[in-house]
Amino acid sequence: MSRGNKDAASGILNNSMRSNYSEYGVDEYYKKVGATYRNPHFPGVRQCLFQWLNKWWEYEHEKLGGELFTIFDMASGRCLLSLFFSLHTPDELLCSGEVTVAFMEWWLLGKASTPNTATQQPTHIAIQKRPAISAPSIPSNVTTPRILAADPYTAEAYEARTRLQCAPLSFQDIAEGALPHVKPKTVAPTSNDISPELSSLEADTLDVPVIEMVICSFALHLIENPSELFSLLWELSTKCRWLVVLAPHKKPEIKPGWGWMKWDVETWSECLMTQSTGEFLKDRVHCRVYRSLKYQ
Repeated sequence: MSRGNKDAASGILNNSMRSNYSEYGVDEYYKKVGATYRNPHFPGVRQCLFQWLNKWWEYEHEKLGGELFTIFDMASGRCLLSLFFSLHTPDELLCSGEVTVAFMEWWLLGKASTPNTATQQPTHIAIQKRPAISAPSIPSNVTTPRILAADPYTAEAYEARTRLQCAPLSFQDIAEGALPHVKPKTVAPTSNDISPELSSLEADTLDVPVIEMVICSFALHLIENPSELFSLLWELSTKCRWLVVLAPHKKPEIKPGWGWMKWDVETWSECLMTQSTGEFLKDRVHCRVYRSLKYQ
């Protein structure tokens, strides 16, 4: 097999993502590698999400009241990381759906740390604890969250790895009001499912009043047109309480009047849009959080 074929098979055409985008264009690149694309930023993404989720749980979990809440993994396949809930080889563990997988690891670690719940975890789920990573105890009466996912290029890879559904929605589709729906599963759960609880969801409509958080990993900065970015963020601000942006740098610039306030996660308070305090930087992954002006 030639080097070119090997690179394509692994989901990386060039080592430099800038080169990939320049040579193929963003859309064409992800069309070429959508089913196998992998991204090396797993440690930073995972650490940022755990730090954010721990803070969010500390300040917000009582407001949930044990009710169902929804997480939206938007552009769910652009950055890929290890699938903790399988026993495959390290090379096979690089897969789609990094936000979903990291969130479920955090959730299951929290459930496992609650008294009398550890033995209730399915035996095929292998939670691998790593240094400096922890989760708070999550009471057994808290309903398993609903996870929505959307990506126009990597939906196939996402579903194959997580056994959850992924809608092939683009940023433009979402800006125009579309959201994923959770439909009844047509395939029986397997031993590779990251969570039988999630695999058994049977809701066919989005019947919750607000999405608790939308998480966009290594994708929002690809929207270069400010008006398109505004349209997407404004629409999301009418449906989602929190926006979590993971990126390799501080782009994109989210401006006042776009439906969001910048959030200082450390002090748990609003801050200036240009302020960098309260952000995370882990292994060259930037994490910034915003709160919807509609849901305060």
